[in-house]
Amino acid sequence: MRTSIRIVTAACAAIAFHGAASAQAPRFEVTVDPKARATPLTGRLVVVVSKNAQPEPRMIVAPQGPAVFAIDLDQLRAGQAAIVDSKTSLGYPMPLAQLPAGEYYAQAIVNVYEPIKRADGNTIWVHFNDGTQEVMQIAAGNIYSDVQKIQVGRGGTVKLRIDKVIAPSPRPQNTDWVKYVRIHSPKLTAFWGRPVYVHATVLLPKGYNEHPNVKYPTVYTFGHNVPFGFTPDSTNVRGLGQISPVTGLETGYDFYKSWIADGFPRFIAVSFEQATPFFLDSYSVNSASNGPYGDAMEQEIIPELEKQFRMIGKSYARLAEGASTGGWQTLALQLKHPDFFGGAWVLQPDPIDFRRYQLVDIYSDTNAFVLPNTQLTTTERPFRRTVEGQVAWTLRQLSLFEEVLGTRGRSNYQLEGWEAVYGPLDADGYPKPLWNKLTGTIDRSVANAMRDNGYDLRDYAQKNWDTLGPKVAGKLHFFAGDMDDFYLNLAVYRFEDFLKGTELGKNVPFTYGRPMKGHAWHVMPWAELVRQMGAHVKKNTPAGDDATAWSY
Repeated sequence: MRTSIRIVTAACAAIAFHGAASAQAPRFEVTVDPKARATPLTGRLVVVVSKNAQPEPRMIVAPQGPAVFAIDLDQLRAGQAAIVDSKTSLGYPMPLAQLPAGEYYAQAIVNVYEPIKRADGNTIWVHFNDGTQEVMQIAAGNIYSDVQKIQVGRGGTVKLRIDKVIAPSPRPQNTDWVKYVRIHSPKLTAFWGRPVYVHATVLLPKGYNEHPNVKYPTVYTFGHNVPFGFTPDSTNVRGLGQISPVTGLETGYDFYKSWIADGFPRFIAVSFEQATPFFLDSYSVNSASNGPYGDAMEQEIIPELEKQFRMIGKSYARLAEGASTGGWQTLALQLKHPDFFGGAWVLQPDPIDFRRYQLVDIYSDTNAFVLPNTQLTTTERPFRRTVEGQVAWTLRQLSLFEEVLGTRGRSNYQLEGWEAVYGPLDADGYPKPLWNKLTGTIDRSVANAMRDNGYDLRDYAQKNWDTLGPKVAGKLHFFAGDMDDFYLNLAVYRFEDFLKGTELGKNVPFTYGRPMKGHAWHVMPWAELVRQMGAHVKKNTPAGDDATAWSY
């Protein structure tokens, strides 16, 4: 959700830090050592300025982190200086000219782009990998400088030399319980014009090797690393035997003890890495920017897993569960593939009704940043809050932060991640912004395209309910905290209002955490949720299938 560099407008100045501005802003001169990159370089150059040398400034880039100043690079030659100053750069949380005087530590990093010619005929410049989830700071192939102590307020030039290349992170190793699989997708490869993979982490049940003739139901978990935080190692695990008062969850080791206990449902559990050039997750749906991930999941990835592992390859034995990003895609998969999945546990999902795109109604509001007051005053819309209602940062701040990290939808951050999943393309093949990241002005054509193409899941369900309702009856389960950090509960309420007005949807369970339950809240420990899933599979096993073999 991420065009050349634009200078901060007056509309953005409202979020700038209004402390004592530097009398003379620094000028950064950044060069690339040929040992780090010998060929011309295209990408996003980000200079990070922090009050602390450790952790490295690049590693803590975040909306509440250090200051960042950035420009686009277009075929920069090795040894050629790139200038980041108050005229060329876009800055967060303030323009470079307003950085207060004082002592800082600076570091430069480049998110390296390469040209990708997609099947739709567009050639775009993006950072591309094999589907592994990597943020810019650790993405293989990106390049960066040492940390350098600087003094702001005296003007002058700060020279930074980029001479380090980020190496690929080693993939995790298989264990007796957990297997790591990389699956090639011909559909995604055809779309992107180069090999594309989806990584799966497979958690096996107790007795898998001892019962070679038994097949198992599968729960596809979206948003976990190892499913349910499973770990057989109690070393350094805190809170053993306790349920977290914040999340409602047990430790990964306590879940392991349940997983191997007598009488516990024997499932295979799978999580995924399916990063795209625009975000850390594809959301498991087909999209104009990311390609046919929905088709790939149903027709390639899951069938391949069912071949490699002894899974019951039938709808009643395929369940989906996910929170946040995973919550949205869990619901999307169940609604868009109703005959393929047999149940969905949807936890605090990303917006599932775009009349509450967090706090924005993208169909009627004209500006994302401010409430539509009738007088001269304006009220900023928050993006994140604490469970007590304290605003952590605003939508205007996050939008500017993302624009600094990457133009043309390439920030690899949340708002532009959504735009890459839900939205149409611009004239050059990049995700078309839902709103201007500097002014907040909403593009109604983008909002309507998101809805008309089926990404507003409430609207999609409502339009298709006559045929969809009977197929998902008894399969949907919703959960949300009433003080979700990102206001995601508001769209869940809207979805509930729709379902309660239908005959087949009026009994769908919606469970809300009250009082003051935030984004991390879960209604029950993982072990209890898996027991619920086991009962669901047994209840829905067709006559003639053995509903007990896998529950030895």
